[in-house]
Amino acid sequence: MSERNSTPLPISGSASDSDDTATDDLTADLDLGFDGAEDVLRAWRRGMRPDPDLTVSEWADAHRWLSSRAAAEPGQYRTARTPYLREIMDALSPSHPAQRVTFMKAAQVGATEAGNNWIGFVIHHAPGPMLAVLPTVEMAKRTSRGRIDPLIEDSPALKERVSPARSRDAGNSMLSKEFPGGILVLTGANSATGLRSMPARYVFLDEVDAYPASADEEGDPVTLAEARTTTFAHRRKVFMVSTPTIRGLSRIEREFEASDQRRYFVPCPNCGHMQWLQFERLRWDKGRPDTAAYHCEGCEKPIAEHHKTQMLEKGEWRPTAVSADPHSIGFHISALYSPLGWKSWQQIARDWLAAQGSEEMLRAARNTLLGETWVESGDAPEWQRLAERREAFGTQIPVGGLFLTAGVDVQKDRIEVDVWAWGRSLESWLVDHIVIAGGPDDPACWEKLTVLLGRTWVCANGAVMVIGKLAIDTGYEAAAVYAWARAQGFDQVAPVKGLEGFNRATPVSGPTFVDATIGGKRLRRGARLWSVATATFKTETYRFLRLERPSDEDRALGVLDAPGTVHLPDWIDTEWLKQLVAEQLVTVRNKRGYAHPEWQKMRERNEALDCRVYARAAAWIMGTDRWDEATWRRLEEQAGVETKPQTPVATLAPSEAPTAPKAGTPTTPRRKRRAYTPNFMRD
Repeated sequence: MSERNSTPLPISGSASDSDDTATDDLTADLDLGFDGAEDVLRAWRRGMRPDPDLTVSEWADAHRWLSSRAAAEPGQYRTARTPYLREIMDALSPSHPAQRVTFMKAAQVGATEAGNNWIGFVIHHAPGPMLAVLPTVEMAKRTSRGRIDPLIEDSPALKERVSPARSRDAGNSMLSKEFPGGILVLTGANSATGLRSMPARYVFLDEVDAYPASADEEGDPVTLAEARTTTFAHRRKVFMVSTPTIRGLSRIEREFEASDQRRYFVPCPNCGHMQWLQFERLRWDKGRPDTAAYHCEGCEKPIAEHHKTQMLEKGEWRPTAVSADPHSIGFHISALYSPLGWKSWQQIARDWLAAQGSEEMLRAARNTLLGETWVESGDAPEWQRLAERREAFGTQIPVGGLFLTAGVDVQKDRIEVDVWAWGRSLESWLVDHIVIAGGPDDPACWEKLTVLLGRTWVCANGAVMVIGKLAIDTGYEAAAVYAWARAQGFDQVAPVKGLEGFNRATPVSGPTFVDATIGGKRLRRGARLWSVATATFKTETYRFLRLERPSDEDRALGVLDAPGTVHLPDWIDTEWLKQLVAEQLVTVRNKRGYAHPEWQKMRERNEALDCRVYARAAAWIMGTDRWDEATWRRLEEQAGVETKPQTPVATLAPSEAPTAPKAGTPTTPRRKRRAYTPNFMRD
C-alpha cells in the first residue's frame, strides 16, 4: 500500500448497485451515518486503485517548476525544449519494462534535470525508497542544497509531501528527504556506509565516471549501489548517467556498449533522410568557426542551425545494437543536439579549434562536446629519436631547473637512482643517473644512498641544490626500505608503492601508516606509504617525450620549448634510453570480457621508466601540481631565473622601446605577500 497514489483522484458521479449495497452494509456494520460510511468507502476505493498511468515526462510538464537558483531558464518545465529526453524519462516510469537505463552524454544537455524529474515523479506518484549517488559526499550535499531543495520548494505538488527542513521531526535533512510512502537518501560514491545504508527500489547514479575505483576499499561503488535493489526484483529502476572519460576505464561506456545503444535520429530538412548527428559532418571554412553547418549524410547539403528545433521535434530514438539483457537499454547524445540558445554548432567548432595542440584540452573536448571516450596514446617514441635529441647542459642543472627530485628503484643486486630537475609547467631535465652496487642486503649500499641525500648539484648561476624529495619503491624488500626511510625521516624521503590503473584526479594518494619491521621489532603503523597510479605518470611521460622541439630558426625568433618538455643529457647511454621506452599501453580484456588499457613491458629492463615515474610522484608529493604563482616566483628568484625574460632594447622597434615612468608612478615594487618556499635550496 505504500506505493499507491495517496492523492485523491476524480471519481465518477455514477455509482454501481454493488457500490450502493456495500455502502449500506458498511453503514449498518459500523453504525455510522450515510455520509461517514461514504467517506470510509471512498478512502478504501482510493487505496485499491492502481498507480495512475502517468509517465515521468508527463509529470514534469504538469508539475515541475525550474528555480532561478538552479536553472538558466526558470519557470514551467517543458520537455519540448529537449525532446530527446522524453523517451529517456519515460523509460524510468513504472509502466516501462526497462530496469537499467544508461545515458552516456555530453556536458550540459539536461541529463541531471531529467534525473531530478524522476525524483519528483517518485515523490509524487510512485513512492518508494530511492538512493541518489554522487561522486563524493560533499557533492551530494551541494546537490541537495542547489538542486533537490529548489526542486521541492518550487513545485507545489512536492512541497506538500516533504516537510520543511526547519520543522521539528520533519524527516527532511540535507541527505535525507522523507515523504509519504518512501524516502530519498543522497550519498557519495566514496562512502561505503552510505551505499549500503538501505534497500532501494530506485537508484540514480549521477556522473559515474567520476566515482572512485573503490568505496572505502570495499568494492566498486556502482556494484554496491545496485546491490541495494535486489529485494525489489523486476520492480527496480537504475538510472546511470555520466559524461565519459577514458576508453577502457569509463564505466558509462562499458554499460552503454552492453546495452542496445540507442541513437537519436533526426530528419534532414532538405531531403528528409533520418540520421544521428556525428561530429565529422560538422564542417566550417578554415579558420572560420562562425561558418559551421551540419552536412546531411544523405544529400550532402549543409543544414543551418535554425532548423535544429524542428529536427529535434521530429527525432526518434533507434537502437543500433542488441542488448545482452532485454531489461537494459542505453542512450547516447552529443552537444550537437543542444537546443537553440544552449551550445551552438559555431561554439562547438570554436571550442574544438581552441583545443588543438593540447592533448589535455582535446581530451576534455571529446568528453564534454562529443560525449565520447578519449583513447590514451601509449605509443613509446623510438629510443633512436631520443638519442638524437640529447643535449649538452653545460652545468649540472640548466637554466629553468628550479628544484630536484629523485626516483629510486631497488633491485636484488643494486639500487638505481635518477635525479631530475623540474621547472615551470613540468619541464624537466635528467641531471644524474647513479647505480649503487650491493643491493638491499648490503648495509654499505644504504649508507651510500644516505650520503646522496646530502649531496649538492650546481645551478647555472653558481648556487647549489639538494634533493627536495626522494621517492623510493617498496615493491622489493619492503622491510629494508621502510627501515631506511624511517631512519632518514619522512621530510625528504617518501616510500611509494605502484598501483595499477589510472587516476588523473589524484595520481598519488596518502600517506597511509603501515606496519614495519625495524631492527627486528615489528612496529605497528611504523612507516608511511604513498600509493602511486603509475599508469597515469607513464602516460604523461610518453606524451611529453613525443612533444616536438622548436627548430633553430624558431628558437632565434624566441619560440620556447613546449610545457612538459623532457631534456636528456648527452652523457646518458643508449641502454638507459631503451629502458625509458620499454613499455607500451595495450588493451586487454578481463575475465568478464571488459576491455581496459594496461601498461606492459616490451623488453626486460625498465628501471629508467620506473625511476622517472617515482621522481614525478615525488614532485607531486611536494605539491608541484598545486603551487601558486608566488611560490614559483620565489623559486625562480632563488635560482636566478627571470620569470619573463626581457627582450633586449636594441631589438625593439621604436614604438616598443621602454619609456621613463610617468610622474607619480611608483618605481619601487610593491611589497609581496609572504609565500611558501620549499626548503630544498642552499646558497
